[in-house]
Amino acid sequence: MASTNSWTHEIESPVAAPRLFRAAVMDWHTLAPKIASHIVASAHPVDGDGSVGSVRQFNFTSAMPFSHMKERLEFLDVDKCECKSTLVEGGGIGKAIETATSHIKVEPAANGGSVVKVESTYKLLPGVEVKDEITKAKESLTGIFKTAEAYLIANPDAYN
Repeated sequence: MASTNSWTHEIESPVAAPRLFRAAVMDWHTLAPKIASHIVASAHPVDGDGSVGSVRQFNFTSAMPFSHMKERLEFLDVDKCECKSTLVEGGGIGKAIETATSHIKVEPAANGGSVVKVESTYKLLPGVEVKDEITKAKESLTGIFKTAEAYLIANPDAYN
């Protein structure tokens, strides 16, 4: 029987928490195809208006090991820059993963920047073993936030 596992990851950024949260989390489906088109071919809302229960889909280029993923927003507190989402399709669901959730919180740092804190919880399908997928997931997550960070630094009026 497969057990539930989790991992955590922190990313420091010089960008203020509200800007980074809006760009890299709330609006990533709009921003990613523009600034990370080598990975995200397209993305769009599937259902909802961005509030809890909304579903959005990301379609990936061949740079990713899967063609797409859909995630459902389970919890959102924009003022605290915090959300939780569940992977509902693609991204390994049904092939290696039974369930997966991510809890993201972008906290203000003393230097005016922020610290992104992520906890990912997942349940593998029976017989599936984790190899270097956690390292790859952390690298991918860091890439998302650092790409958004670079965009925000280059565009100081964006997401204010």
